[in-house]
Amino acid sequence: MKHTRVVAVLFTTSIAIATPFRSVGAQQRSNYEELQTFSGALNYIRLNYVDSVSYHQLVRAAINGMLHALDPHSRFESAEGWQQSQQIESGDLATVGVGLEDVDGVATVLDVAPGSPAEDKGIRSGDRLIAIDDTIVTGGDVDSLMLRLAGQKGSKVRLTLERGSRIEPDSFRVTVKRDYLLSHSVTLTREVAPGIGYIRLAEFGAEAAGEVKHALGEVEHHGAKQVILDLRHNPGGVVESSVEVASLFFPKNTLVFRTRGRKSEVDQDFVTKRDGDFRKLPLIVLVDQGSASAAEALAASLQDHDRALLVGRRTFGKALEQSAFLLPSGDRVWLTVGRVLTPSGRFIQRRYEGVGMLQYLSFAGRSGAAQDTLQVYHTDHGRVVRGGGGIEPDVVLAPLPDPPVWWTVASDSGLQQAVADSVAYTLAASDSARNLWEATPARWQTEALVPFLARVRSRWGIPASADSSMDAMMALTLAARVVGIRWGEEARIDFLLGHDRGVRAAIARFPDLPRLLASGLN
Repeated sequence: MKHTRVVAVLFTTSIAIATPFRSVGAQQRSNYEELQTFSGALNYIRLNYVDSVSYHQLVRAAINGMLHALDPHSRFESAEGWQQSQQIESGDLATVGVGLEDVDGVATVLDVAPGSPAEDKGIRSGDRLIAIDDTIVTGGDVDSLMLRLAGQKGSKVRLTLERGSRIEPDSFRVTVKRDYLLSHSVTLTREVAPGIGYIRLAEFGAEAAGEVKHALGEVEHHGAKQVILDLRHNPGGVVESSVEVASLFFPKNTLVFRTRGRKSEVDQDFVTKRDGDFRKLPLIVLVDQGSASAAEALAASLQDHDRALLVGRRTFGKALEQSAFLLPSGDRVWLTVGRVLTPSGRFIQRRYEGVGMLQYLSFAGRSGAAQDTLQVYHTDHGRVVRGGGGIEPDVVLAPLPDPPVWWTVASDSGLQQAVADSVAYTLAASDSARNLWEATPARWQTEALVPFLARVRSRWGIPASADSSMDAMMALTLAARVVGIRWGEEARIDFLLGHDRGVRAAIARFPDLPRLLASGLN
C-alpha cells in the first residue's frame, strides 16, 4: 500500500487536507477505526514533524486533550506530582500555595490556598505564570513547574505573572517565600459582637468536623448564642467532611446532598447519622465566588433546609464528583464520575460546554446561563431558590473592586509596609490611641493612603489613581497594617473582622433571622 506525501505551500490561511472526503451522512467509524486514526496520526507526527518529539510528549498531550474535552475538573496527575502533593500535605515540603492548570499551553493559576504565601502576595486564580526566577516558562508541563515552586521552608522564588487579557495583559513580579501549607481546616475563631461567635472554615480536611465542633464549643463557652460560619475562599476538600460538618447542625437522617452518576455505585444519598449538638444554634454562613465544591454542598444544604441564612456573593459553581484511577505507570487520572444535587434537587454546577478554562474561572461569582437558572426549586419553608452557576446567597453583597496590578507590585516591593511603619511609630502604644485610630477612617486616608499613592507615583511614574471604593479598600488595608505593626497581629485580625462587610451584614441580620428563614427577604 502506497502512502501519498502531500506537500502544501501556504500563502493564505487555507489548509491542504490529505484525508478522504467523508459526507455528513456517512456511517460513523468503529472504535477500532478511530484508534487506528489516532495511532496513524501519532506515528506520522513522531516520524515526520520538523522537530524531534517523543512518544511521552505526544501521549501526555493526547491524554490532557482528552481530559480537557470532558470537563474543567477531570485531570491527569503524574506519579511525581502525586508524591509531591503528599509531601506538601504531610509538611515535608514547603511551597508557595498555588495549583496550576495547563490552559491552552500556558501554566495558569487554578486555585490559591487560603493563608498561603501566594495569597499573601496577591496572586489570584486566573493569573498566568510567565517566568520562575527569571527563567521563562514554556509550555504547560504543570507537574515540573509545581516541583520548581516547591522547596525548603523559608527559601524564596521570584515569579513573573500576567493578568487580564492575553492581547494586552498586565505583567507583574512577586517574590514569594516558601512555607508549609496550613494543616488546619478551622483557621480563626473569634467573638465579633456580644453573644456572636465567628468561625472561619478555610477548607474541608479530614479533621474538619472535629475542628468545627471544638470551635463551636469554644465560642459557646465564651458566651456566644449565635454563630457566623465563614466559608469564603473555601475551595472544598474531602466531601465526606462536609457531611460530618453538616451533621453538627442538623437532626438525625437529614439529607445533606445526593450524588448521581453513570455507575450505580456512585448514586448515594448522604444523610446525617446522629442528632447534631448544635442543631438549634442560630447560624449565618458567609460565602463568595471562592466558595466551591464541598463548601457549596454544605452551604446549599443549609439553605435548602432553611437551617442558615447565606450572606455574601454567588459561589463558584462546582458540583461534580471526581475519583482517582491508578494507571500501571503509577500516574493517576482524576475523572468526574458523578454530579452533586442539593436536597431540593438543584444542580449548581456552572456550565462549561464550549467554554475555555480561563472563561470558566472568570465566571466565578456571576450568574449562570439563563436557561440553567429558569427552573424554580423550593426550600423546606417554601422559599424560592435556583440552580446553575453556583448558589445565590439570601443576602447579596455588592462585589468588591479588583485591585490594580500596581497594588500587588507595591505590596511585593515592601512599599505598603514602609508606609505603615512610618505611620505606626508616630502613634502611642496605648489602648486609647488604638481606639482613636480605628475609629477615624479619615486619618487612614490622609496619613496612610495619600503618602502611599505619592510614593507609588514617584517610584514607578504611574498615575496610581483609583475610584472611591478602591480608595476605601486600600486605606483599610494600610490601616490594618498600621494596627498590626503598632499593636500586634491579634489586634490586626480583630480590626479587619470589625470592618469586614460580610461579618457586619451577618450581625445586622441576626435579630430578624427566624423570619428571614421562614419567609425570605420579601
